[in-house]
Amino acid sequence: MLPVIPQATIISASFVDYLIVALYFLVVLGIGVLARRQVSDSVDFFLSGRSLPAWVTGLAFISANLGAVEIMGMSASGAEFGLPATHYFWIGAIPAMLFLGVVMMPFYYGSKVRSVPEFMRRRFGTGAHLVNALSFALAQLLIAGVNLYLLGSIIQAMLGWNLYLSLVVAAIVVLSYITLGGLSAAIYNEVLQFFVIVASLLPLTLIGLHRVGGWGGLKDRITEAAASNPASATASEQLNSWPGNALSGFSNDFLSVVGIVFGLGFVLSFGYWTTNFVEVQRAMASNSISAARKTPIIGAFPKMFIPFVTIVPGMIAAVLVSEIADLKAGETVAGGAEGTVQYNDALLYLMRDVLPNGLLGLAIAGLLAAFMAGMAANISAFNTVLSYDLWEQYVVKDRSDDYYLRVGRWATVVAAVVAIGTAVFASGFTNIMDYLQTLFGFFNAPLFATFILGMFWKRMTPTAGWVGLVAGTLSAVLVAFLSEDAFGAASLGVIPLGGQGAAFVAAATAFVVDIVLSVVVSLVTKPKDPAELRGLVYSETPKEDLVDAEEAGYPWYRRTMPLAGIALVMVIALNFAF
Repeated sequence: MLPVIPQATIISASFVDYLIVALYFLVVLGIGVLARRQVSDSVDFFLSGRSLPAWVTGLAFISANLGAVEIMGMSASGAEFGLPATHYFWIGAIPAMLFLGVVMMPFYYGSKVRSVPEFMRRRFGTGAHLVNALSFALAQLLIAGVNLYLLGSIIQAMLGWNLYLSLVVAAIVVLSYITLGGLSAAIYNEVLQFFVIVASLLPLTLIGLHRVGGWGGLKDRITEAAASNPASATASEQLNSWPGNALSGFSNDFLSVVGIVFGLGFVLSFGYWTTNFVEVQRAMASNSISAARKTPIIGAFPKMFIPFVTIVPGMIAAVLVSEIADLKAGETVAGGAEGTVQYNDALLYLMRDVLPNGLLGLAIAGLLAAFMAGMAANISAFNTVLSYDLWEQYVVKDRSDDYYLRVGRWATVVAAVVAIGTAVFASGFTNIMDYLQTLFGFFNAPLFATFILGMFWKRMTPTAGWVGLVAGTLSAVLVAFLSEDAFGAASLGVIPLGGQGAAFVAAATAFVVDIVLSVVVSLVTKPKDPAELRGLVYSETPKEDLVDAEEAGYPWYRRTMPLAGIALVMVIALNFAF
């Protein structure tokens, strides 16, 4: 067993804070025990028996994403870049979520597939399926490590434990409730975690704004800090979301806007939200095609307001917390989870400085909830793909349903153990968003290109499916390697980009390479018989297969299109407002 090595704690919690956190852990494990009673076969374990209502899957959909990226990663980006970080939500999430609900969920749900890679197998055959399943499984292990690292860093910040011991303890808790109850346990916990997260982070924003004199005071403090620190972004760059030069890394305003809109808003965003089984799995667990379509749309409403409890606290920390202010001034500051303060520590230090005991415990429980939701989502998606798409398809075929259920539970254990290793790797990045966006460029951007072309062009062939995926992924890896600091260290510098520009360019390159090669290869190889493409290609699928006939009789607020229209208008208004 790893030794407990006491270290200096970042957060000085009281008995009340520890009691709140302990009670939260007991509730989480209790949900896992209760959900176990509902698991009788593999569909129950992996897809909750396709029985959940839209409001449950909608909140779980957004909570599954409300992990390391949203909480620590976005607060880090808020501290480093300011308001341009809102592009990850208002440009890089909401439009793609609406597209998923309106256009793509009918294909996923109507085809009765159990995973996104299974959809690839039915559309393109085993070549593209194997590439997608392997790359997805690898991505989930890497991203689960991000959530586990940040979950372990909270335990370390509270107790001063060695980081490795903190990682093991965190992994055991998440592993317990997923192994017990499968996807149902994960989803019901995600609904609970959504409310805990909001209740814990909202006071942090309100108290922090009060400390700096409100929104106007925050703007004044950022302006003063930028004027005295030539090394940081200007006040204008931090207080206006457009053109977002600090975030994108482009000095030219036009290129910055193009990079954000195309690289982030189209390729990375649509690639993540429309093909990522972590998210799609929640919608697949709903009880009808109408509920499946509404799942991401319902999730879009709370999603567009998450910046106010993640990015804004990061901006507050950059002017209120001395360690983060010194870091932004270019100094090396001792402390943090890794020995030196990083932007990833911004939220922890802000909690330390502004929250009283009791509220501090609630905030800690909220962070633990966020990281467990993210890691649970990654692992529940991983065990489904490993069991259905890899083990059953290529290793051991034609066994009983109970056998694959056991494989899924063992896959959960393996994923949790491997995530401990990938968590150590993730700990080497000062801003976790750099790491995550690089991964999304590798895995999601080429997958989206293959999906969108294959879904709307029936001439695309099975050979083109796997060739485009492989070529797109390799091109993204190459561009990221050639980009300055793409992996947190100086590289060849052929494409000298800072900020998130390297990830945007890598993703755009992967998308274009995949599309071009897929078209070329399709023109010289044999397509599938159109009769095999019903439910998989738009032009070959009867329109009645893509809608729920009963939805026409629902009131407007329960129908897919009116809800999507309202969400779109609201997010456009937010972009103009900021």
